[in-house]
Amino acid sequence: MRIPLRRANTEAYGVRVRLPTSVSERNMIQLHNIEKYYEHGAQKTFILRRVTFDVREGEFLSIMGPSGSGKTTLLHILGMLDSAWSGEFYFMDQPVHKMSRKDRVELHKKYIGFVFQSYHLLDDLTVYENLEVPLSYKDVKKAERESIVGDTLDRFQIVGKKDLYPNQLSGGQQQLVGVARAIVMNPRLILADEPTGNLHSDQGREIMELFKRLNAQGTTIIQVTHSEQNAAYGHRIIKLSDGWVEEG
Repeated sequence: MRIPLRRANTEAYGVRVRLPTSVSERNMIQLHNIEKYYEHGAQKTFILRRVTFDVREGEFLSIMGPSGSGKTTLLHILGMLDSAWSGEFYFMDQPVHKMSRKDRVELHKKYIGFVFQSYHLLDDLTVYENLEVPLSYKDVKKAERESIVGDTLDRFQIVGKKDLYPNQLSGGQQQLVGVARAIVMNPRLILADEPTGNLHSDQGREIMELFKRLNAQGTTIIQVTHSEQNAAYGHRIIKLSDGWVEEG
């Protein structure tokens, strides 16, 4: 049954959060009673329990909680990388919970950029080729791909690394490439799992300021973070504890 559109919950820590006027009244994401568990014989171990909230277009949302609270699992569900869950999930009014795996993959490719905590770069491709892959999903012409990748390399100051392979880069450099790959196709939604976890403080601040600018231009951003400083870049914080969304 179609759940009705409703205002995004703007309560955090019991305090009403004022979202900027640039944030749309339209919901990009609606989650209703999302649950995920693993079975061990007759027992179930729940990772997420009855997770329900909305995210508006143009919002910058931070998800926080202790290790094991379900943050990364939730982010993978939002990114349509995990299909073993129950509940209702609407993305841009599309019922993700009713879609085939193929249709979810296509929706992800079209609209979502993902920054993984463990990089997920393709080891047999150079930095340049890793950045080019998302553009190939959108059938961008070769000349335009070259221009976009060149601009992105310059933006992240990694032009000199373009012919190197991931195993030739430091952890921080791999993370920078991972962020660059996520934004190269100008996605409508960026999902970031501890995006500055492997960067030194100056690099981390640059990435967060970049996210802030992208969000100001209309990109919706959802980040998982342990950092109060990074969380403060968002308009709203959702806290998870043992798979439940904590009430303020």
